[in-house]
Amino acid sequence: MKIHVKCFATLSKADHCDYKDSQTSDLEENSDVKDLITKLGLPEDDVKIIFVNGKRVEAGEKLFDGDRVGFFPPVGGM
Repeated sequence: MKIHVKCFATLSKADHCDYKDSQTSDLEENSDVKDLITKLGLPEDDVKIIFVNGKRVEAGEKLFDGDRVGFFPPVGGM
């Protein structure tokens, strides 16, 4: 299945997970967000906020063909 991925701030890597344009990643059926994090080589401890199709989810969330996923590191304010 094909998943569309964007990574933000310090998680952004232009070659496979960028914030400008979503990248497509192929995953096996019945995969979850944690499987996608592993496939992308993102440090799991650095992924603090996850959105799937505009809704905040946890790493165990199942993914489906065509889902849009966004990964954010910890964020801080002033």
